[in-house]
Formats: sequence, C-alpha cells, structure tokens
Amino acid sequence: MTSVRSLVPTGPLASVASRRVLQSLMRTGQEARFVGGCVRDCLLEIQAADIDIATPLPPEEVMRRLKADGIRVVPTGLKHGTVTAIIGNETFEITTLRQDVETFGRSARVAFTDDWLADAARRDFTFNAMSLTVDGELYDPFGGVPDLTAGRVRFIGDAETRIREDVLRLLRFFRFYARLGKGPPDTAALDACTRLAPLVGGLSGERVREELLKLLATDRAAEVWRIMVDQGIMEHVLPQAVAVDRLAALDRLEWMVGETEPLARLAALLPAGPLAHSAAEAVADRLRFSNFQRDRLAAIAAPVVDVHPDLPFKSRRIALHRLGPEIYRAVLLLSAAAMGTPAFELFEPLAEASAWQEIPFPLRGQDILDRGLPPGPEVGRLMGELERWWIAHDFQPDRDACLAELERRLVQSSSSPSGS
Repeated sequence: MTSVRSLVPTGPLASVASRRVLQSLMRTGQEARFVGGCVRDCLLEIQAADIDIATPLPPEEVMRRLKADGIRVVPTGLKHGTVTAIIGNETFEITTLRQDVETFGRSARVAFTDDWLADAARRDFTFNAMSLTVDGELYDPFGGVPDLTAGRVRFIGDAETRIREDVLRLLRFFRFYARLGKGPPDTAALDACTRLAPLVGGLSGERVREELLKLLATDRAAEVWRIMVDQGIMEHVLPQAVAVDRLAALDRLEWMVGETEPLARLAALLPAGPLAHSAAEAVADRLRFSNFQRDRLAAIAAPVVDVHPDLPFKSRRIALHRLGPEIYRAVLLLSAAAMGTPAFELFEPLAEASAWQEIPFPLRGQDILDRGLPPGPEVGRLMGELERWWIAHDFQPDRDACLAELERRLVQSSSSPSGS
C-alpha cells in the first residue's frame, strides 16, 4: 500500500505526547500510523475527539515498549489487540493490525497481522480506512479522500456484507451521512440498510443510543431521520419516534435562537398529547437511558405544566419554577415549533429563562411537625397547599409570612367541624 499524498498532522496528532507514543512504537524500525476517524477529521480540519494508532507490533510488545519509555498504559482490550496509552490528559488507543476471521453481527474473532491493507479492509467506510504517518504520508486504499470531498458516505466493498459483519454500521451510515453527506445517499448503501433494518433489533440499547444521539446533534438530523422513516427503517429502530415535521420545525427554531438539545429533538419526534409519556418511557427503555436521561426526556415530552409562547408573565414564572430553566426552554421551543411561532416572539421568555434564579420554598415538612401535626399524608397535603399559595403570591412571601399562613391554616383546620 503506497501513500497517495502528504498531509501535515495537526491538532492532537501533532502534540508532543502523540509523537512520544509513536516514537516509542517505531524505535526499532516498525511502523505506526494514525488511523480512522482522527485522520478523517485532520483532513476536514476539525479537532479529533479520539486518537487511534495502529501498529503491527503485538499488544504485549506495545505495552512493554510504552512502559519502558515511562508512558502509562492500560490493557483495555488485549483480546482484540488494543491498549490505551495515557500521557497527562491525552489518551491514545493503540491497536495491533487485525483481520477478521469470523464475524457475528456485532463483534468479530480477529487474527493479528502485519498487513496494513487487510486491516484497512475490515473498517466500515472508505474515509475511515485512511492512515497517516507522523511524517505526513497519507494512505488511502479505498478512495476515502475523494469520497470525503464529494460528501459520499460509502461502505468498503459490498454494503450488505459490511453491515452483516456489524449491524451497528447501519446506524453509523446515517449518522455519518447526516454529518458529512452531500446530495442523495449512496444507493447501494441505502438499499442494504433498508433490507437489513430488522437486524437492528438485536443491537444493545447502549450502542443504538450512542449513534442516535450523535445523529440528532447534527445540523441535518431532521432530513436524515425523514429518510430513515420513509425507508421503513425507523420502525425497527424507534417506532415511536416518527414525527419528523415537528423535529424539522424545532430545528429551524433552534438555529434561529441558538439552542440545541438532542433530547429535545428526540422528544419532538414522539407523539404529542396523552401518548407522549408512555412513548418517552418506551424510548428510554429501548435506549437504556440513565435515570437522568429518562426523567429529562419525559419532562420535555410530557411536561407537568402547560408551556406555550403566549403564556402571561406570571404563568411563565410558575412554569419556570416547576420545570427549571433548562426544561422550560426545551418545552417552550417544542411548543413553539408545533404552533409555528416565529422566533422573535421567543426572545423575551427565553431571556427570562436564562436570567431565572431558583427561589426555594421557605418551609419544610419539619415546620409542620413542629406544630404538633403527626407524620402522615396530611403533612404532604398541607405542604402542597402552602406551596401553591406561595406560588400564587408570585413567590413573594418570606419564611415568616409562610409560617403565619401555616398557623392560620392549622387554626382554621382545628376550629372547623371536621377538625374538632
């Protein structure tokens, strides 16, 4: 495999730490190169999130050399030939060249090799199969550079074969198309994705979640999601999330007001109204959301208070108190998208949300217990009444005023026929 052009490593690929790692691996003449996404991102002149390095050295030798040079190394995946080097706050995933022996739809049994072309051939897309030396020699065995320039997301070899090797590649195709694609999607890839979409059901929720949230964070999320819905793919991925028109409207508003929230975009795709909460729960289950993500999605998709652009000032403050400013902003944008509200009408309520400072309710349950009411449901009921009274008075009553209202209600309760 011969180099096709020169590309000066930049950003983290040109750091002192990256050169130190490569020099350690290449000390006795063996080759080591940057591979995969970091090379692609270097070509795009964007900061790479992860630095991957490949070498023909076996993983045990990689560890020995790094340790000998005082570099911290962690055996993150020895079975698959992967170790992680750590220098300061920089990490480098180093993998021995591999070729697939057998694939299982989401994993593979591999054999180590010294063949750079065989290693590149097992990757997913042409622009992810490139490699780059520390001296700037770029290797591109499958035409990744012209594909990247043209905005083509193209599988290496037969698309169906590549997807069957790891079904997650089906979702990765749409994620990369949303991020890098120009023009219509590759026909062979789209046909293969459509045929094999039922296989997505066998993927873990965590893997599906990572791809979909990354897709939803792109500028073309609505456009690409619509393709997945129209092709019948989404019914095998997230059948609840098909309200693409609302996502497109939300996307336009987000662009104009400078707000982006992937979970709000996901909420936009769910049915509105009484089905919203159950749909959010089903999606959270499928994607194996954390409790925080689950609660946040439900709070946006099925808010506990009504939020829309025409709310009066006092009602907006109540909604901000109940939801918090982040959820309030997301729900407001979602409501505005559904109503077709122009962006300029949102600037005032969004500014209020940005300036909102949470006002804690001055009383605690102990205040009621200290006044002789026994523990039980009545304490919670009374606390709820008092907080609603405090909110109705625009959060103005201080602790003394709230205690006075508590005393008044206790006296009123004890003097009423039901309280005697």
